[in-house]
This record gives sequence, C-alpha cells and structure tokens, in this order.
Amino acid sequence: MEKKTIRLLRFSLVYFLLLFLFMLPIGKMFRIQLIEREHWMELAKSQVRTDIEVKPNRGNIYSSDGRLMASSIPSYVLYMDPCTDALRADGSKLFYEYVDSVSVALSGYFGDKSASEYRRMLVNAHNSGKRYLRLYPHRISYFQLKDVLSFPLFNKGRIKSGLIPQLRTDRVKPFGSLASRTIGNIYGDATKGGSSGLEMYFDDVLCGEPGKATRQMIANKRIEYVEKEPRDGSDLITTIDVDIQDVAEEALLNELNRIGAHSGYVVMMEVHTGEVKAIVNMERSGDSGTYREMRNGVVSDMAEPGSTFKTASLMAAIDEGYVTIHDSVDVGTGIEYFYDVAMRDHNYRGGKPGTGYGKITLENALEASSNVGISHVIVEHYGKHPEKFVEKLYEMGLNEPLNLEIPGTASPNIRSPKDENVDWSGTTLPWMSIGYEVQIPPIYTLTFYNAIANGGKMIKPFFVKEIRRDGELVESFETEVIRSKICSQNTLEQIKIALEGVVWHDKYATARAVRSSKVKIAGKTGTAQISNGLLGYKYGGKSHQVSFCGYFPADNPMYTCLCVIRRPAPGYAPSGGTMAGSVVRNIAERTMAMKVLRNVEELVSDSTFVYEMPTIKRGRYESVWKACHSVGLDLDNARRLRDMDCDWARVALTNDTLSVVGMSVNPHAVPNVIGMGLRDAVFAIEQTGMSVRASGVGKVIRQSVTPGSTPMKGAMVYLELKP
Repeated sequence: MEKKTIRLLRFSLVYFLLLFLFMLPIGKMFRIQLIEREHWMELAKSQVRTDIEVKPNRGNIYSSDGRLMASSIPSYVLYMDPCTDALRADGSKLFYEYVDSVSVALSGYFGDKSASEYRRMLVNAHNSGKRYLRLYPHRISYFQLKDVLSFPLFNKGRIKSGLIPQLRTDRVKPFGSLASRTIGNIYGDATKGGSSGLEMYFDDVLCGEPGKATRQMIANKRIEYVEKEPRDGSDLITTIDVDIQDVAEEALLNELNRIGAHSGYVVMMEVHTGEVKAIVNMERSGDSGTYREMRNGVVSDMAEPGSTFKTASLMAAIDEGYVTIHDSVDVGTGIEYFYDVAMRDHNYRGGKPGTGYGKITLENALEASSNVGISHVIVEHYGKHPEKFVEKLYEMGLNEPLNLEIPGTASPNIRSPKDENVDWSGTTLPWMSIGYEVQIPPIYTLTFYNAIANGGKMIKPFFVKEIRRDGELVESFETEVIRSKICSQNTLEQIKIALEGVVWHDKYATARAVRSSKVKIAGKTGTAQISNGLLGYKYGGKSHQVSFCGYFPADNPMYTCLCVIRRPAPGYAPSGGTMAGSVVRNIAERTMAMKVLRNVEELVSDSTFVYEMPTIKRGRYESVWKACHSVGLDLDNARRLRDMDCDWARVALTNDTLSVVGMSVNPHAVPNVIGMGLRDAVFAIEQTGMSVRASGVGKVIRQSVTPGSTPMKGAMVYLELKP
C-alpha cells in the first residue's frame, strides 16, 4: 500500500509540474494579450516601415532604327564588415578559419592584389575594428557577384560573412560619344533625374513611377514585400540615325584635328520631315588636347553667323520687289564707307587696280560673298527705314523661338531700331546685313536653309519621334510647320540659283571645295571674326568662325547640313568652303552612298545596247520638224500633226522610235519653256504679256517663274541657258 501511495505521489508531482510548465506560456500569452498589449503593439509598429520606395527602371533611349543609345545597367560595389558578431565570436575563430581561403579566391578572381596582400588588408581591418571595407576598387556585374557569393566564407550568407554588395545603376551609352550631349546625362546613378539633353527634357517620361513596399522584422529577419508595383519608365525613339551620326562625327573630327581648331559643330536634318539625323558638338579638352562632347553648342551658341546671313538679307530685298539677282551692283575695288567706317571684301588689296569684283550681278555678289555688294543693296533700299528690314527678317521666321527638346536652347537676337533699349547706330544696318551685330544659334541657321530646300516651308527641327512603353506606342511627334512660306516662289527660285552658284559658278564660287562628282550640293559659306578672349583661348586677339550650310541633292533635296568650326589654329587661313564645306561634302557623299538605293529594275546590263535619243529642243512645230528633217531623222506621225495644224511640239522616244508629241500653250498660264531654244522660249512667254531676260547659250535649263502660275503682265522672267 505504501509503495502504491508513493507511486501515486510521484505521478501527481510530475503531473502538476507539467501542468505548471504548460500554464506558464498560457499565462504569458494572456499577460501579453491583455496587460502588455499596447506596449508590444507599439514595439511591433516601430519594427515596420511602410514608406519604402521601390525604384522603377529608367526607360531606354533608341536611335531611329531601334539601336540602343542609352540604357540603365545594374552593377555592384563590394564592401565587407570584417567585424560582425559571427566573425568575432569564439576569439574570431570563424574569421581566421576562412581568411586564407577567401584571400586566395579574391586574388585569383580579380588579380589586382596577391593573396598575401588581401590577407593583410582583411586582418588589419578586423583587428582595427573597421566596419566598412571596400574589397575591390571597381564595380562588378551581376554575374561577377554571383561568382563572389560562391567563395569560401561568402557562401555562408551576409550575417556570418559580413559581405555587403551595394547596388549601383549606371546609365550607359553603347555608342560612346555619338550624340552624347543631345542624349544628355543624369544626376548620379540611373535612379536619379536627368541633368541635360533629352534625359532632362523627357525626365518625367523616362523615370517612370516608383512603387511602395513594407519592411518589418520577423524572426530576426527583415522581410520586405511590395504593396504597389513600380511602373518602369517609357522608352524614347529618337530621330538620330547612328550611321549618319558616325559619318558626321568622323568627318568633323578629321577636319578639327587637321587645322587644330578649338571646337566644331555639325547638325543635319531631313528636309521634308524636320527629323534631326545627326548632331555633333566637339570641343578640345584643355587637359588632354583631345576633342569630346562638352556642351551642346549647336543649340546654345549665341554667335554672329557671318556670311550665311547674307542669303536672308538678299532674300528680303528680292521679296520686297526692290531687286532681282540679275540686277547689277558696283563693288569697285572691294571697299565702301558707311558713316566713315570702311567695309571691305575679302579680295580688297588696298585699292590697287585690278582688285575687287567691279560691276557684278547680285547673284555673283552672293556667290562671291561680297560684303560690299550685299550691304550696298540693303542700305540703298532700307537705309531710311531699317525697321522694315528687321520686320522682313521676322516675317521670314528668323526670330521665331523653336522651343526644342534640348534644355538650354538659345533664341536668336535680331535687334530692332524700334526697341528703345537697343543701341542702334548708322553702321548697324550694313553690318547686320552681312551677319554681324546679330546672334543666331546654329540650329536656327539650319532651319532657315532647310526652308529654302523645302520649297519655302519652314519646319521645326525635332529629336524624338516616338514614346513607347513595353513596345506599345504611347505618343508620336510629327512635323510642325513654323511658316508655310518664308518668301514668294519667284524669290525662292532666284535664291536657289545663287546658292547653287556659290558651289558651282565657274568664276565667283566661294565653295569650290564642296563640289562633288557623287552628289550635287548647294549652299552658302560663312566667315565671321570672333574674339578669342571670350573663352580664354591661348592664342589671344582675334580669330574666326567659319561655316557652311547647304542642302543635297540640290535638284531634289533630301538633307540639309550645317557645319561650324571655331578658332582654327594660327597658320590656317579661315575658309568656310575649304574647312566647313569639305566636312559637309564628305558627309553628303557618304550619306548618299549609304541611304540612296537604286531599284533593280532601273539597272541595265552592260551587254545591253541602249539607244540614246539625240538632243532636240522643244518649241514651235515647224522649227522642230525642219531641224529633224535636215539631219535625216524620220519622225513618226509628223505628217499627221502637221495636218492638224499643231503649233508646239516636242520629240519623244518610245520603243526606240522617235515621234512628235503635240504641246498646248495656255496664254493664261506661264508656259514651261525648259528644254526650248531661246527664240521659241521668248515667243511662248511673250504670248502671256510677260518679258524675258536670258543668260547663257543653248537650251533653257531654268526659268525664274513657276510654270502653270498666273502670268503678271509686264513682269520679268529670267531664263538660264546651257548647251
């Protein structure tokens, strides 16, 4: 009985002990839930962060054909805390167990230090209590990080190893300097905003929208979960053509290195769309002497354009009806005084006989870039009312802000005598007419010349044509017209004739270096004196800015291109044609070789005989028939047309057969006389009541008044003939 009682007592003791132990956590739970509830709830809240921002991925920037020009690439910086609790426990047992093996692994992988140097660095940091040791001086990729995480010690996790890889997101430009200043830069890493260029202007589009995450401590671990997913930034599709951009940069750099210039710009746009296909901004670095993209001078430089502005001056005078390109101006020996201040032409030689151009046409004055010729005409017709000249420039859109997508774009400064705050003198008008005392960023000069190439329609240059998100179109940008017409068609035709002469005239061309056997280019040279002191340039005194702005192919323009070169080194005579013009020629030739493809159907086998039609002028039927009959050419259907009393005719080649095609001449419309001889052309035009002036011999290749337009009785039509 006693034994049974003892066993029961022991059992009860164990039972109540277990019951007590069981009740302890229950009691603790009730205490926490009821008595200490608010304390623990406050503590829990302090361990939770609900304001964690989840960074979105910044959008990419692409070229017009989809090649990547700017993208965000993740990288990592390797840090280590060699004094974590795990590495200091048990007399730093874990640290010294792995320090040799991890030193060997780091040395073998990165190769920048020996294993002993890595060991010494780790031991010194561990003993000195350093908590933030940079293991490797350069950033590593994600794939390199995965390799490092497999090293001895580092494969035990962050808490035990102390390894701290810090994420950095770099903005990378795969094509390096190509259009770098136009693409722009960002502040810090790619999670920050844009600081210049398209990166800045379209920052709200590229950066996307951040998400939201919550972080809290659970079981001594930080757990983070996303409540709102971030929305990645959209992508920009630019108008830049990487191939043309590469050609433009190479051509400019070659010339800058050849003449040792301080800086140079090239910008090129598509004539009919306004898409900027290439933009280069090169400036010599003072430290290395090499050229790199430092600032976007194409859009920001406020400089006097020089002789490229003469085109606008002559256009104003022609469009007002004061002159035509065929009118004469006497520039004498190349000097004229305006209010006792001398203006000289580039070929003035102190008034010696035989110098200067003497009496020339205004077309020749523009071709030869005569300061005296252009200024004389402008002062003669606008001298008493200079405000009318400025108003005409405004009317042509030269002062219109472009509002481009590039932050920091400057606006033209074309002064007006009406402005009370402007210092206007008697010499302002003549010097303004040749590109001084005005400040025009290069992109505005390009826009003006592009309007000439585009049939008088001035359009805004633009750099981004699409915004896309996940491949889907969000927004597209189209051609924006600034002026539907900058001048009359008659004025435009005269200016285009003169701009071709700048390159191709036998005697007066100032841009002979622009001539190409591969593509016909028209345009205007420019040379302006500038002060070297503005940028502290080492040569001091005066230097020059040379430029050439033109379009090609001249007969059917596809592209307009401007090159500006500043401060050629001493010893190089400044020349807009030779320096800037040769850059444009090289770009034009290589661009047309790349971009203009002929249809296979247009190609003819070398073994195929091709009948060449003889050159026969268009004109009165009797003249055409007699000319052909005299050389034994049998014309099909000639008798039938003669019986029909046909007045005007041309000869056509159909299936290797020459035939006469009748032409109708409407006395109420300006006839198309291109291809006619002078006598027939004069007869046809005078039937409309208009008069004719002609230059050259042969057949008509150009007429100043557009065929089909309404004739104005007494108006003058200028014809150009060539054999």
